[in-house]
Amino acid sequence: MNKRKLSVIIPVYYNAESLEELYARLKKIPESHPSLDLEILFVDDGSGDRSYEVVRRIAEEDERVVAVKLSRNFGSFNACLAGLTRASGDCAVIISADLQDPPELIGEMYERWLQGTKVVMAVRARREEGFFKVLFARMYYRVFRALVDNAMPRGGFDFVLIDWIVIDNLAAMQEKNTTLMGLILWSGFKREEIPYTRMSRKHGRSRWSLVKKVNYFVDSLLAFTQLPIRLLTLLGVFTCFISFLGILYILVVSLTGRVSVAGWASVMVVMFFMFSLMMIGMGILGEYVWRGLEESRKRPSFIIESEYRRGAAGAREE
Repeated sequence: MNKRKLSVIIPVYYNAESLEELYARLKKIPESHPSLDLEILFVDDGSGDRSYEVVRRIAEEDERVVAVKLSRNFGSFNACLAGLTRASGDCAVIISADLQDPPELIGEMYERWLQGTKVVMAVRARREEGFFKVLFARMYYRVFRALVDNAMPRGGFDFVLIDWIVIDNLAAMQEKNTTLMGLILWSGFKREEIPYTRMSRKHGRSRWSLVKKVNYFVDSLLAFTQLPIRLLTLLGVFTCFISFLGILYILVVSLTGRVSVAGWASVMVVMFFMFSLMMIGMGILGEYVWRGLEESRKRPSFIIESEYRRGAAGAREE
């Protein structure tokens, strides 16, 4: 039987309690798919708990497992990218380490890939999570579909299988301040969706803070659309038009002798309004300038501190 290798990329950040169970469920997948040769890459993204100790111990017991440790927390996107650059599979699955996504779904995703689909997205049809978390997710994906790419599934996705050709293109982009799922959609390869229910978190607490969510939203918007800068231009045109009407009014009342002393309040309102517009415009421009500066620095997206695979010659160690 001609075996095909599938690499499973797992970004790890304070997930020590769930890793053993996740590994136990992943290693059962080849039992029902004999043609599947499994590789598991745990990428510790600067966790402050025992996460790397757990994945290192698993890697010492199973040669199919790779334990990668980043030098600090670079973010989930860069942790996934680090795993993709170290993967050796014909395709790769990205899955969270918190057990909210069912690893058993990987088998079906693999079968869809064997049929020729380059991107297989596990799409959240339902979420067993808190009200505000679900609300934020729905708002984000609705805005993304409306302003960036309507190909984004309504329930969103971050559990996905991608072909090696997609992996190669993602690794070659070396883009910063962006989103991995947005880049996968942007690449345009043939894709399919598999609906599933996202479970509530069993272990620990989410490190997906409000600040990270806001940053993710801003990155998604600025990395894939020129809409903010276009809106700024249109706003400038609109305010110029209003100012032109105001100038015409002043000329008319001056020529007809109906000029009265202007009120202080109205002048201050106009000043504050225009000043606010300028600050918003400067903020939007600053976001784009900062992203240009980040790209020009050519700093690596991640730094691998150590990598361990049992029996691998030349494996990097701490």
